[in-house]
Amino acid sequence: MTRDFIRIGVDLGGTKIESIALNPAGETLARRRVPTPAHDYAAIINAVATLVHDIESDIGRRGAVGVGAPGSIAPHTGLVRISNTAVVNGKPLNADLAQALGRSVRIANDADCFALSEAIDGAGRGAGVVFGVILGTGVGGGLIVNGKIVEGRNRLAGEWGHTPLPWMTPDEYPGVSCFCGHSGCIETFLCGAGLSREHERRSGELLPATEVAALAEAGDPSALASLDRYQDRLARALAMIVDIIDPDAFVLGGGLSNIARLYEGLAARVGKHALIEDLDTKILPNAHGDSSGVRGAAWLWSPGETG
Repeated sequence: MTRDFIRIGVDLGGTKIESIALNPAGETLARRRVPTPAHDYAAIINAVATLVHDIESDIGRRGAVGVGAPGSIAPHTGLVRISNTAVVNGKPLNADLAQALGRSVRIANDADCFALSEAIDGAGRGAGVVFGVILGTGVGGGLIVNGKIVEGRNRLAGEWGHTPLPWMTPDEYPGVSCFCGHSGCIETFLCGAGLSREHERRSGELLPATEVAALAEAGDPSALASLDRYQDRLARALAMIVDIIDPDAFVLGGGLSNIARLYEGLAARVGKHALIEDLDTKILPNAHGDSSGVRGAAWLWSPGETG
């Protein structure tokens, strides 16, 4: 019955695996986390299965299990690809987890799970089309339409971080090399290391992105200029998404989304680069913080479906 339905989400990260149990209203019933045995595939499968069984023991109920993980599952082979937890690449993660847990498991990209969480009961709640943006160690995205993840034919929808930064200036071109094999990717400019590189270029001092943001907040001119350039690049990148998808809302996540100054005047800058300037697109900080990914994994299941 719907009132008995339990969602269990698992966030398979590079350093930790987190699990959460939600009731039908989206309220947290239990939460657990363990370190990720990142170099041992069999140990990852065992860790996820143990985590799920332990959280089910905590709540005394069996649940439907969704997993958020970096990369994607190739539709024709069922094997993981382009995950930064390299040991899972080329492995049948979905099938192996299903066997270990004795039930069907749904797996989605971690950025998709973030976007789903924020679209359902987070900052983007009530919006028909939500584009979730991850600004952290890497740059990712997820597209949600009417509460459902849009994965695309090749399960690559939302991977805007590996498209070129739009309207590059002469001093930006051709950009630094990206791990994907190209140069000038949005990720290389908008990840934390990208902000650090920009500040080093201006000041000669290499600092973590968090310290650059703190200096900007304190009024340091060089840090303010670095953050201003970062915001301009973010605006250009978001404008491209507006022209292609025209979402109702952007929801920003990842460590850099916590920089409050980033939102000041951002919408106006996006409008200057988009096809029309008077945009009605919301650009919002996330509501669930670090919990969005694991909550989104839980939301991969709906009442009436069998896990």
